[in-house]
Amino acid sequence: ASVAISCFVGPAQSAPITKLEQQECHNDYHKFCSEYGLDTPALRTCMDKAGRGLSKGCVEALIDAGEVSRAEVERRKKSGR
Repeated sequence: ASVAISCFVGPAQSAPITKLEQQECHNDYHKFCSEYGLDTPALRTCMDKAGRGLSKGCVEALIDAGEVSRAEVERRKKSGR
């Protein structure tokens, strides 16, 4: 069964998990945050902390889903966070 995430930095009420997020963030979820339930505040916090460790594909899927802005991703890259 495919497990997906909908997190990182986003609005308080999360949108449904997209197919792209399911595909691209599956491994990141298992690597960093699998102890947290899907669409939970704890998962959002965990993935936010994982930030730079997330795969490029997952980050792009999160941008696509509106979970994080490209500007925020770029800001974090520059700050080393």
